[in-house]
Amino acid sequence: MMNISEFQTKDVVNVSDGKKLGMVSDFDINVTTGKIQAVFISGPGKVLGFFGKDEEVIVPWRNIVKIGEDVILVRVNREIDQNSELI
Repeated sequence: MMNISEFQTKDVVNVSDGKKLGMVSDFDINVTTGKIQAVFISGPGKVLGFFGKDEEVIVPWRNIVKIGEDVILVRVNREIDQNSELI
């Protein structure tokens, strides 16, 4: 089991291109099932949601490959649709 605070301290890395996407800033949770639907990633320049790029992307939970001690590995294309969601 993992606390949300532990989740938010990990870097998120795209396994498709090896680039760091940023850190988890928020979650989209289905209140009916209690399951996480997606994670919101703030750009690498942001600190506690402030002081950086205004770029935030949404990664669907199904795209998370592995949650490790230090990083969260995700598999996403770098194409961003109009809603800033990685597809």
